[in-house]
Amino acid sequence: MPDILYLGHSCFRLRGRDGTIITDPYNRSAGLDIGRPTAHLVTVSHHHPDHNNVQAVKPLREQLVVLDGPGEYEVGGVLINGVQSYHDKAQGAERGRNTIYVIHLDDVVFCHLGDLGHRLSKSQIEELGVVDVLFVPAGGGETISPSEAIELISEIEPRLVIPMHYASGQQSFDMQLLPIDKFAHEMGLKEWASEAKLSITASSLPAEDDQTRVVIMEARHEG
Repeated sequence: MPDILYLGHSCFRLRGRDGTIITDPYNRSAGLDIGRPTAHLVTVSHHHPDHNNVQAVKPLREQLVVLDGPGEYEVGGVLINGVQSYHDKAQGAERGRNTIYVIHLDDVVFCHLGDLGHRLSKSQIEELGVVDVLFVPAGGGETISPSEAIELISEIEPRLVIPMHYASGQQSFDMQLLPIDKFAHEMGLKEWASEAKLSITASSLPAEDDQTRVVIMEARHEG
């Protein structure tokens, strides 16, 4: 039964029987304190300091495995596919490349979009495959806008969506990002309560023909 902890910005801890993964660990330039999370594996979507602070992560094994680019990987029973994309609409000419990670953990498929800056092609969406849980940037700025995020959700068709990379009121670059309200309103959420931690199984996810569920998580330190 994987559990999800939101550490703020675009950083999550995914923990299951096959391993513990940290996505996009940030440094103090984000204006937040990531603490000292532990993991077997770290994914880095792109090399900006608010997404690649691997040094902040304490290894659970002798060596921390770091993935920072496209490819197919298997780490201790966890299968990961890194899909190449870009941080802008100019094929990386403005802000460089971005890697989307599809993570197979305990029979649940997670997809972390990183700082995606453009719409995905049909072939990229096909490369993602079936996605159960989608982590999507929702605050605009240097990533896709909330309306573009919602279009992408309809194309990927995940069963569960967790927004990230939006103004929280605590980050140093909140002025560049929209608050979560804009994304939530466009998704049709009239009110919500933030989840501190989420535990899921393949059977507890919404059925494939049900409406996509949106969960807004509260940023916390690892506990």
